[in-house]
Amino acid sequence: MARELADAPEHYLSHASAMELHQMVTQPQLGVFVTSPKPTRPRTVLGTEFRFVRCKPEDVFGVIDHWVTKTERVRVSDIERTVIDGLKQPEYCGGFSEVAKGYWMRRDAISSNRLVDYALRLDVGAVIRRLGFLLETFDETPLEDIDRLRRSLTASYVLLDPVMPVEGPYQARWRLRVNVDTDELRAVVGT
Repeated sequence: MARELADAPEHYLSHASAMELHQMVTQPQLGVFVTSPKPTRPRTVLGTEFRFVRCKPEDVFGVIDHWVTKTERVRVSDIERTVIDGLKQPEYCGGFSEVAKGYWMRRDAISSNRLVDYALRLDVGAVIRRLGFLLETFDETPLEDIDRLRRSLTASYVLLDPVMPVEGPYQARWRLRVNVDTDELRAVVGT
């Protein structure tokens, strides 16, 4: 399967799989997520399930080579793109809290400027909102990066975590329905 992924440059490991490679998880992942602009059915190889997440061809960016052996490589989202993919589709990473925990674990290796660039390039309102909320919650980002995100907001609201129940207060600053307890979120980074 590694050879198939290496031969298709538009495919790349993403979401929970990339989080594991970037040491952003505390538990091993059972399946492998691959992002591709081509529709591809899930398959199991040597007991490992490969799930394919579809994207637009123009959304294939922030990808690096990861050598799995001396002669075989796969494409994988870089650490910033991994966070962005997790914010776009938290359901493939265990929810917003797991993405936040992964961000916190590797925050020293993550460029907030690149995160903001990627979010704006992807141009998905939910990603921009969730990233702004995440960066402000952990107070790790220069104000100019926060301002760049805020200038891209629209009037609609989205759920902070689409995996969680539709409840919780609305937050006007990021136009989110905050359905994750922020105190619990801050406590997650301590574990």
